[in-house]
Amino acid sequence: MYRVTFLPRPLIPTALALLSFAGPAAADQLSCKDLPAIIRSFERRHYAVKDLTDDVRARTVDQFIRMVDPSRTLLLQADVDRLKKELPATFDQLKAGGCNPLGLAAKIVLARADEDERIAREFLNDKYQLDESVELMLEPDKRGYMKTSEERVALMQKLIHFQMSNYLAAGQSLDAAKKQLVHRYELTSKRFKERLAPEDLPGLYAEAFAEALDPHSSFMSSDVLEDFQISMKLSLEGIGAGLVSDDGLIVIETLVPGGQAEKSGMLRTKDKIIAVSQDGEKPVSVIDMDLREVVKMIRGKKGTKVTLTVLRDGKETQTFDVTIVRDKIDVKEQAAKIRYETKKLGKKSLKVGIIELPSFYGSSDSGGRSSFADMKRLVGEAVAEKVDGLVLDVTKNGGGLLDDAVKISGLFIKEGGVVATKDGSGQREVLADEDDDVVYSGPLVVLTSPASASASEILAGALKDYRRALIVGSEHTFGKGTVQTLEPLPHNLGALKVTTGMFFLPGGRSTQQMGVRSDVKVPSLLDSVEVGEKTLDYSLAPGSTEPFVDARANADAGAEHWKPITDVLVQGLTQKSKERVAHEPKFAEIQKELESAKSRGLVKLSDLRKKAKKAPEKAEKAEKGDKGDKEEDRFKQLEAAFTSEGINVLVDLIHAQS
Repeated sequence: MYRVTFLPRPLIPTALALLSFAGPAAADQLSCKDLPAIIRSFERRHYAVKDLTDDVRARTVDQFIRMVDPSRTLLLQADVDRLKKELPATFDQLKAGGCNPLGLAAKIVLARADEDERIAREFLNDKYQLDESVELMLEPDKRGYMKTSEERVALMQKLIHFQMSNYLAAGQSLDAAKKQLVHRYELTSKRFKERLAPEDLPGLYAEAFAEALDPHSSFMSSDVLEDFQISMKLSLEGIGAGLVSDDGLIVIETLVPGGQAEKSGMLRTKDKIIAVSQDGEKPVSVIDMDLREVVKMIRGKKGTKVTLTVLRDGKETQTFDVTIVRDKIDVKEQAAKIRYETKKLGKKSLKVGIIELPSFYGSSDSGGRSSFADMKRLVGEAVAEKVDGLVLDVTKNGGGLLDDAVKISGLFIKEGGVVATKDGSGQREVLADEDDDVVYSGPLVVLTSPASASASEILAGALKDYRRALIVGSEHTFGKGTVQTLEPLPHNLGALKVTTGMFFLPGGRSTQQMGVRSDVKVPSLLDSVEVGEKTLDYSLAPGSTEPFVDARANADAGAEHWKPITDVLVQGLTQKSKERVAHEPKFAEIQKELESAKSRGLVKLSDLRKKAKKAPEKAEKAEKGDKGDKEEDRFKQLEAAFTSEGINVLVDLIHAQS
C-alpha cells in the first residue's frame, strides 16, 4: 500500500553514510548494484529487522508482486506461484550486481497489459451493450487472482462494463465512451511499460523490500521524495486530502482541516476516487493508475478547478462528481480553536470550553505559529473565562511535531516524563515536561477516535497514565507507535524512510497497534474494522519499557493541584454515558452505518445506473433551492452527536469532582 499524505508528519532527519554506490553515473536512477547497500542500510538502522531472513525475502517478493499488479487483474494464480519461486533468487544475484528475475515479472505483466488492450478493443465492438446485471467485487483481497485465462477475460469484461457505466453516467454517448475506454487501456499499457522499464525495476524492488519491513519504512525515489517534501508544507496548493493507493484503487485516507476537500462537505474518508477531470476536460479513469500520477492530476494552481468522480460503498453503492476549486490550505483553519457552551447541571449553569486541535503544527510556512503557543493561549483564555471544564478534541489529529505534544501535555501537569523513545539497541530517551506550571487544573476530557494517531496518541496516553484526563471516544486510537528517520541518498537517488524506534507512554506501554483505549467508549462514524495500525501489512508488535510516571506531576496543594481520575469514577461515568447513548436515536443510526460498512466491495451496476438516472433530477431540485439529498447534513448531525456526548461526559465529570 503506497501513500501520499498532504499533512505534516513527524520525522527525524539524519545524515546517511551508505556503504557504497554505483557513483555519479547512476545519478537519479537506482541500479541493481546499489541495492545491496540499500538493504544493508535498512538492516543496520531498522528498529526490529536486523537480518535478511527467509521471511523478509518472502515478504519482499509478495510486495513486489502487489506493486506490479496492484488490482490482481493481470497475473493468474499460476503466474504468482511461479514468481514466488523464482523472485527470491534476486537477493543472491544482487551480490554480482544483477537482478534478472525482476525482468521475468515485468515481461509477464506487460504481456497481460497488451492483452487487456486487445480484449477491450474486441469486446467494445459495434454490438456492445452495457450489461446492468453485472456484479463486480472491487476489493482485490476478497476477489483473489484468477485461476484460468477464461476467468481473467470474464473479469476484464466486468471491469469494462463498470467503467462504461461511469462514462455513461457522466453524460457521454455510447460511441464516445467506447472510444475513450479503449484509449484508456492504451494509456494504461503505456504507463506499465514506463513503470516497469528495466532501469526502474531496481527502484521498485527497493520499495518492496522497505515495505516488507513494516508499514512505515519506505524507499523514496527522487520524484516521490519531492512529493513528500511538498506534502510537509502547510501552504500546499491543492484539495487538502490524504490519498492512499490500495490495490489499484485511490482512496481518501484523511481530510485536512481547512482544506478544500473538507470544506466541500461532500467527501469522506474511505471514498474511492475512480476518475479525475480538469476544468472543461473529459474525465480520466484513475483505476490502476500510479498514485504519483493521480496526485499530479489533482494538485494544481490556486483558483483552478478539478472534478473527482467518487465511488462510495454503503447500503447502496453510488458514484458522484465533486468539483473543487484548488486553494492554499488556510493555516487559520488548521490551527487550534476554542468555543464555549453553557450546560445545565440541576439548577446550576456550567460553562465548558471545547478546544479542537487538528494537528501538532509549527513551521516556517505557518507564519511562525505553533500548536503549543496557540494551545497555551487558548487554555489561558479558558481559565480567564472561568470555565468549569475543558474538552480537548483530537479526533481528527493525525500527528505532527513530537515536541509540541510533550509541551502541550505539560499545560495540564506540573512536570514529568511524557514519552520515551527506544531504538533497536534498547537505548531509551525520555522526553519530559520541564515547566512546573500547571496552566489548567480543572476537569479535563480528551476526545479521541481511530483517526487520532502518532503524537495525538502520546498526548492522550500521557494524560491518561497520569490520571489527569478522562479519555472519551472510540474504543482505541490508531495505534501508530513507531519513530521514522528520513535519510537522503547520494547522487539524487532519493531517500530512505526507516523505522528506527518505538514510542512508550509513562506507564511503560507502547501505543503501537493497540493505541490508547478510551475510559468511556462512545460510538463514532470514524469507527471501522479497516482502520488502525494493526490492520496494516507487517505492522510491528508492541513492546514495553520500565514505567516512568513521575510523582511530581501533580502539585501537593494549591490551585495547581488536580483531582486524579479513579477507576471507580470511570465506572460511574461509563454507566451514565451508556444510558444516554442507548436512548439517543442518532447513535442507533451510527451503529447502522458501521454495520453497512462491513459489506464494502461488491458493486452492482444496476444500483449505479439508478443513481445516475436520478442525478439530473437532483441537480434540478438543487437549482430551485431544494437541497434534495440530505445525506451530508445527516452525517454532520451524527458527528455532532458524538461530540455532544463527549461534552455530556465532561458535565458528569465536573459533577463527580465537585
